[in-house]
Amino acid sequence: MNAMLFAAGMGTRLKPLTDTMPKALVQIGGKPLIDIALHRLKKAGAERVVVNVHHFADQIERHLAGRDYGLDIVLSDERAKLLDTGGGLRHAATLLAAPGDERPILIHNVDILSNADLAAFYGAHMHDAAALLVSSRSTSRYLLFDDALCLKGWLNVQTGEVRSPFPGICPERLHRFAFAGIHTFSPRLFPLLDDFPEKFSITDFYLSVCARVPIRAHVATDLRLLDVGKLDTLQKADDFLHLQ
Repeated sequence: MNAMLFAAGMGTRLKPLTDTMPKALVQIGGKPLIDIALHRLKKAGAERVVVNVHHFADQIERHLAGRDYGLDIVLSDERAKLLDTGGGLRHAATLLAAPGDERPILIHNVDILSNADLAAFYGAHMHDAAALLVSSRSTSRYLLFDDALCLKGWLNVQTGEVRSPFPGICPERLHRFAFAGIHTFSPRLFPLLDDFPEKFSITDFYLSVCARVPIRAHVATDLRLLDVGKLDTLQKADDFLHLQ
């Protein structure tokens, strides 16, 4: 299995910590977030992990060079420009899949802690174009899926904004799930990324192509998840790890 770890973000919500270090090196329970994520990806069966870097990229590079994770770790360099998740994935395409390799790529955000069984999730979607790990947790923004668990749109419950390639969809008739920042992506989809600008979100991509390609939900009914995005989540993150 090849995997991609999104670790290039600026970590602005974790300031002032990220004034001097990348978010990926913020420590939880005495371990940097990137080490926690890489350990989980290896446990799930990853052999190669592509890590994108931008903010304090040199620090991440030195950190990874000084450790043996039992993985083939390759950096996707975004020092020149931060490309967001969609642009970052496209930038790393040749590092993630050789010509003819159709195995899905497991994608994970560096700041996500969860109890998800990544190996089982990956194995359940070997033949899907893309699968998004989702749950019923409360949030202000939901992905919308039909009864077949195919993506149909996106809803902001605070503003009422709906985004969808399907005209006139009714959010009340669709299933609302929160995205976990963990997904599988088939290399068959890489050509579709060429229609997008240099910098774009992978969620925008999925919402754009879901009328042409089935983008499926994987509903985790017992998911425990924490987005380590703000300073006030750091203590919660320590507690989260102790419960694992």
